[in-house]
Amino acid sequence: VQLQASGGGSVQVGGSLRLSCKVSGRTEDVKAIGWFRQAPGRERQYLSYIQSPLNNEAYHASLMGRFAIRRDDAENTVSLQMNNLGPDDTAVYYCAAATRGFYYNLRSTYDYWGRGTLVTVSS
Repeated sequence: VQLQASGGGSVQVGGSLRLSCKVSGRTEDVKAIGWFRQAPGRERQYLSYIQSPLNNEAYHASLMGRFAIRRDDAENTVSLQMNNLGPDDTAVYYCAAATRGFYYNLRSTYDYWGRGTLVTVSS
């Protein structure tokens, strides 16, 4: 399974961005796609996941409804819509694929990772 994240960039406080994760390879093995982020000097943080084929989705409580994850099976992509961004959202954002397990909020559950995409939020 290969993943490619895109859509990062610079945005002002209060702005929005939509990240996309293109999934290829043995997509039929994927049970969930997760989004994580890592700010400088910080641990990689879980943000959200969506299961396949079920569309069960979940979010880190701290996001307070600002982010929305969606899956497009026709395009084999998973997007993360991010709204009302603030300086604390500045980080490298990663998507990851899990082919096993149940605890999709844990980094260790994921088998495959894409290269990150940088999001910078400035005032």
